[in-house]
Amino acid sequence: MSRLADKVAVISGGNSGIGLAIAQRFVNEGAHVFIFARRQAMLDAAVRRIGGNATAIQADATKLGDLDHVADVVRSTTGKVDVVVSSAGVTESVPLRDITPEHYDRVFALNARAPLFLTQKMLPMMGQGGSIILVASAMHYMGLANHSAYAATKAALRSFTRTWAAEFKDSGIRANTLSPGVVDTPMLDDQASSPAHAAEIRRGYTAYTPMLRLAHPDEIANAALFLASDESSFMTGSDMIVDGGISNV
Repeated sequence: MSRLADKVAVISGGNSGIGLAIAQRFVNEGAHVFIFARRQAMLDAAVRRIGGNATAIQADATKLGDLDHVADVVRSTTGKVDVVVSSAGVTESVPLRDITPEHYDRVFALNARAPLFLTQKMLPMMGQGGSIILVASAMHYMGLANHSAYAATKAALRSFTRTWAAEFKDSGIRANTLSPGVVDTPMLDDQASSPAHAAEIRRGYTAYTPMLRLAHPDEIANAALFLASDESSFMTGSDMIVDGGISNV
């Protein structure tokens, strides 16, 4: 059964990691997906990997003009949006004493400001049964050193969905947060200074996770599929935690 047959989804950060896994799963379930990110080469590779029913748009989620461009492409192509997934994000580990305004602004611009304005731009094309999914992190439940800005942005997403659940109550549109634990994606490599350092980061997070492994992106995509589909039709303002127990143990 195609759980997203004839649905249209817009996914930020759909060129790699969690966003790409979600895009692939949505297409496998019958959706047409629009993925957008900054790097065209990675977008092209993602479309080839997805294999069909995917449209790539080069756009920077932190730029309102680029979000307008995404909305224009979607509007002229399908005229509607059923699912919005905000997956683009950045993680930077910085002790409080070393945080700069530039770090703070960079992390908040992509992780918190961009999801809000992406949703705002897509709203006019959404209707009854629409689903908004903000990919947050289990870290907003935790106190993990050196992640002041990152964790705060994920807490902001949780607040957004609570507010929007109340705001959209008469529209038939649902808004939920999806909070993964540590997922084995290229983002972990981006935090490392070398392959050896990346392996060390993975070992550390693995030992810290009660299930003693990292999540695979497909496992997060499974949760996103549930939130996007009618199977979660009575869920809004909720936070789905898929973290291997890391935030609870």
